[in-house]
Amino acid sequence: MAELNGEPVRAGELQALALVNYGHFTTMRVEDGRVRGLGLHLERLREDCRVLFGVGLDTGRVRELARRVVPGSGAVTVRVTVFDPRLDLGRPLAAGDPHVLVTSRPAGGAVPPPLRVRSVAYMRDLPRVKGVGLFGGLYQRRQAQAAGFDDALFTDRGQAVTEGATWNVGFFDGSRVVWPDGECLDGVTMRLLKQVHPYGAATVRLGDVAGMEAAFATNAAVGVRAVSLVDGVGLDPAHPVVGELRRAYEGIPGDVL
Repeated sequence: MAELNGEPVRAGELQALALVNYGHFTTMRVEDGRVRGLGLHLERLREDCRVLFGVGLDTGRVRELARRVVPGSGAVTVRVTVFDPRLDLGRPLAAGDPHVLVTSRPAGGAVPPPLRVRSVAYMRDLPRVKGVGLFGGLYQRRQAQAAGFDDALFTDRGQAVTEGATWNVGFFDGSRVVWPDGECLDGVTMRLLKQVHPYGAATVRLGDVAGMEAAFATNAAVGVRAVSLVDGVGLDPAHPVVGELRRAYEGIPGDVL
């Protein structure tokens, strides 16, 4: 299901989004009308709108629009995309009337299998913004899959780990959960886990991964997912800390959308 500003979306209204690909979004898992970290999702939309368009965003209206595409029960994945349909490629500064596109799809139920990832030196444009321009990240994911892996793990030029293609990454060093301190998107799932589980932040270079006992990926769509391989380094996908983090995350009550 897809609606633009609460109305059925027409193909012509998506032309700027498809051809220019300038905007931002957030993705939420909605379970029985509730969202973990709803306030953080709305905060992200408001802040990113100011960065990309220089204007505020009525997050109360966003909630109303999102509720329209959510069933009364069950789990769905809702994406809220903010863009200006009248954006001119030659004058992006004039884009200041962001519209709200809301789409929904069924949410997966089973915990996905552990990820096998390949590292690559790559940084997204404006890492702190969840922008709609996914070309670079998806290209790196495709290249990783062509090499026999499931996904790409990004590092900076000094081989410090930053994030995954569409997820945050964390490690367990034997005594604590470690979130890499490299520049990345502050994912909502990661932020929620930091609120409910002890952690440390540190620079994690590729050479440090061999000394880790476990690794995991996080995002709103899957929650917590084990990582079993980074390049040629194997990690324990059944490590107790992965289940501990998953239970901690699932125990966070959702906010009414």
